[in-house]
Amino acid sequence: QVQLVESGGGLVQAGGSLRLSCAASGRTFSSAAMGWFRQAPGKEREFVAAINLSGGRTSYADSVEGRFTISRDNAGNSVYLQMNSLKPEDTAAYFCAARRVSSYYTYYTQSDDYDYWGQGTRVTVSS
Repeated sequence: QVQLVESGGGLVQAGGSLRLSCAASGRTFSSAAMGWFRQAPGKEREFVAAINLSGGRTSYADSVEGRFTISRDNAGNSVYLQMNSLKPEDTAAYFCAARRVSSYYTYYTQSDDYDYWGQGTRVTVSS
């Protein structure tokens, strides 16, 4: 079992930065691939970024490529999303997700692939 708690959301002006954190409980974090998703009001949940077990492999949605960076600290049971050059269209609730994996190299970009979800943290970007 993995429990996930996101933090770091808030209100920021366009062009600003935020760093989201996701703290994971349980021993399975070090065997879990992790991801960030977001859901804007009235829209479906969408993939943002994913990272494999070691943190050496990452994937990003085209809309955030070059602006967002996902990273993880396995010793600290945490995953992060550094968000730079924020745009109003980045406004959404951001969710951390985890999936236990046996492959060292795998990451996942589909929400259905994940087993555990946090409650989300809201990000609002003003123009």
